[in-house]
Amino acid sequence: MSGIFPSSAAPAAVGPHAAVGANVSERAQLPPSLAISTVIFALTPESARSESGGGPTLWIPLVRRVKEPFKGRWALPGGPLAPTESLEDAARRNLQQTTGLEPEYLEQLYAFGGLNRSSRPERGSQRVVSIVYWALVRATEAELLGEEDENVAWHRADTAGERDGGLAFDHREIVDYALWRLRSKIEYAQIAYHFLGEKFTLAQLREVYEAVLGRPLDPANFRRQLKGMAEIEPTDEVLEGGRHRPPRLYRYTGARGRIDATTAPPPQTAPSPAAPSPADPSQTAPAPAASTRSTP
Repeated sequence: MSGIFPSSAAPAAVGPHAAVGANVSERAQLPPSLAISTVIFALTPESARSESGGGPTLWIPLVRRVKEPFKGRWALPGGPLAPTESLEDAARRNLQQTTGLEPEYLEQLYAFGGLNRSSRPERGSQRVVSIVYWALVRATEAELLGEEDENVAWHRADTAGERDGGLAFDHREIVDYALWRLRSKIEYAQIAYHFLGEKFTLAQLREVYEAVLGRPLDPANFRRQLKGMAEIEPTDEVLEGGRHRPPRLYRYTGARGRIDATTAPPPQTAPSPAAPSPADPSQTAPAPAASTRSTP
């Protein structure tokens, strides 16, 4: 597709390379192109902790676009779908090529296909439909993000693009929707497993909830809430290495698969979580309505 993907295909081809050589009106009449994008959530990575402001926060890796449209803007990692690969295979390949990340957990989030989302409608751009995946990665996975590439970097999920004129395309809308979906599923202990692994301390678990909800939680209330989580149980092990009494390790005993197979429609406006009551930290609001590559 002109201005988004490099092409070596013949002008007569149909798909992401079909617009090469086509004029403005021809590009606008081409069948929609299919692309893959991914939102990857991590707790504050080591390389970004100086910017986190103290408390735990959620971060996402973004890639800087090196050509028009939106040259210089940050965007979600992604790329085209090859004719012979599955959607998930394409998501994993594009992630590895653009960020070097290979998340263990990857799940389809939603399809975004607004009529004018790909570029600038007045220029007769070909329509692009993006299949968006989301991933939750642990600290050990997050540190694999290549630091040698200045066009790939971690950004705070809730403020990404604010100081750079906004994210490219409709990617701010996609990130907001992914944040809402994550917050709406925070009552699932499985989320903690994907961020922390099988074993963790109560303080580490509370940090996950604080990062997702975006506010501090009372430790005593949080401990009481854990009694209702059947998938989390104490072990006989402790976390060694601290200056104080070593904290007990807890174990996740639930399912390791996907968090939720359902797909909700994206909100009509940028959603925000309701303030959970102190007795229920899991309460969230219902839904309102080049080597560096990114896609709409």
